[in-house]
Amino acid sequence: MAYDTPKQLLEKAQSLAGFTLGELAQKFSAQVPQNLLREKGWIGQFLEYLLGAQSASLAQPDFPEVGVEMKTLPIDINGKPLESTYVSVVPLTDLHLVQWQGSVVQQKLNHVLWVPIIADKQTPVEERTLAMPFLWRATSDELAILKNDFEEAIEMIGLGQIDKIDARFGEILQVRPKAANNKALTHSIGPDGEKIQTLPRGFYIRPQFTAQILKNSF
Repeated sequence: MAYDTPKQLLEKAQSLAGFTLGELAQKFSAQVPQNLLREKGWIGQFLEYLLGAQSASLAQPDFPEVGVEMKTLPIDINGKPLESTYVSVVPLTDLHLVQWQGSVVQQKLNHVLWVPIIADKQTPVEERTLAMPFLWRATSDELAILKNDFEEAIEMIGLGQIDKIDARFGEILQVRPKAANNKALTHSIGPDGEKIQTLPRGFYIRPQFTAQILKNSF
């Protein structure tokens, strides 16, 4: 399914609002997992399927024809985000080639279709309800902060200081380990420029920022 405009995509997404995941799964003959521990990405993948996302796992927005990335956003019944939002893997080598403009993070956050899902931990997966999706673009101030967070992270990794990046780093973008277990190691740069083994990292958006996005959008 290809869209001519972001508005078309939004209208399709908004037509799903108010339904539970169980109702949508029944309608489209899909199997809802009992829990998401082993299938953490199932909700996002299911919604990408329903909306006809073209990108799969490529380093580009989910809907490249209209330049829009889709992000699910678990919220409680009061509209408060329940977790940070994954954006992309953090590059850990060949950092001289990495810059903000044209980066995967910049492309994915350029225009976002947010799909809030009322999904506190006690609610079974099939009973979680889609709230109203909406389109979002960062303001020039927000873009400047995102760019700064990204560039500071890349600079620190390039200087061999990856282990100094903790959860307090970054105003909007966090850098956090992203691995199935602590044995899934990858290469990065050590303090003396040597190759070291470390856990893969991911860029995540802080929930305080997505809470602000929700507040501004509604």
